[in-house]
Amino acid sequence: MKKLNIGLIGYGFMGRTHSNAYRQVSQFFDLEYQPVMKAVCGRTEDRVKAFADNWGWQSYETDWRKLIERDDIDAVDITTPNNSHCEIAKAAAEKGKMVLCEKPLALNPEQGEEMVKIVEDKGLANMVWYNYRFVPAVTLAKNLIDDDKLGKIFHYRANFLQDWTISPDLPQGGEGLWRLDAEAAGSGVTGDLLAHCIDTAIWLNGPITTVTAMTETFIKERKHNLTGEVQKVNIDDACAFLARFANGSLAIFESTRYARGHKALYTFEINGENASISWDLHDLQRLSYFDYRDESATRGWRSIHVTDSDHPYMDKWWVPGLNIGYEHTFIHGIAGFLKSLEEGQKPMHPSFRDALQTQYICDAVLKSGVSKQWEEVSGV
Repeated sequence: MKKLNIGLIGYGFMGRTHSNAYRQVSQFFDLEYQPVMKAVCGRTEDRVKAFADNWGWQSYETDWRKLIERDDIDAVDITTPNNSHCEIAKAAAEKGKMVLCEKPLALNPEQGEEMVKIVEDKGLANMVWYNYRFVPAVTLAKNLIDDDKLGKIFHYRANFLQDWTISPDLPQGGEGLWRLDAEAAGSGVTGDLLAHCIDTAIWLNGPITTVTAMTETFIKERKHNLTGEVQKVNIDDACAFLARFANGSLAIFESTRYARGHKALYTFEINGENASISWDLHDLQRLSYFDYRDESATRGWRSIHVTDSDHPYMDKWWVPGLNIGYEHTFIHGIAGFLKSLEEGQKPMHPSFRDALQTQYICDAVLKSGVSKQWEEVSGV
């Protein structure tokens, strides 16, 4: 095996999922490249040291600039808040490092364009961790669409619902709550949750050309964790938008953090002239499929348990009938990235350029939320 030395920046929730993926991938996938967990970086020394010891990182840094200066780092993986993605990615690329970045790509399209330009100008391998592409049932949906099982597509609908920010006493900003601070996150549910829905949608159904949206911030002011001051909330708590795809199909997207009873309800449904498919993150191993061409007496929705060895990724795991879970999507993602480095393999997707398209759509959605008008999506 060839060694690929990884430097991870950030040790929160996503740092854990990525670390687990690096530890597991070579055990299950036959790859030319083996990730070496060379160094992890975090600001608090005792905590990052404990993280490194727990997950098997060989060393640690407390300054990300020192990490990217190291000659023994081949690829930099960014799991920090959104407002640092651009600076770190550009600095790493300047040093000739491959770059992997958590979603969304950046705070805005302008930053995203800078990031795309530098990795492409330097010919560096890159990836953005839109992990739901790597759910076996979602990849099966992609295969069915590409095989024209659905025929002409008419409708796409998706939602991503949570309920964790309803309390007006919840502060904004700082560790764990930076997603409520526009300076760190860029936006609220649009960039955090709908970005996942959008990436999946354009992967499955092609480019989105126009959108019209409504957004709402239900709690107007919150105390800031870092300053103690009560400040205006500038992120969107909820967003719903209509969209048109380049293929002529229509779409409805909805996301909120104010849906009592929902912790992470992500679903999509796609309706075509011949067939429909639907998927639910809460039952991620299943894909629902309806085919109008079946005999009328037995026609109906079928539930495909995506665990057979001829289903996407499942030949790498257990025997048919046994599920895998959320953490495996990150293992599949890094396996795809490592595979893309092999001679003659296609570039990895989703790439920075793919994620920039999602950034353009999010930007148009947020603009429409203010203008109350249909907005064109850039870059289509």
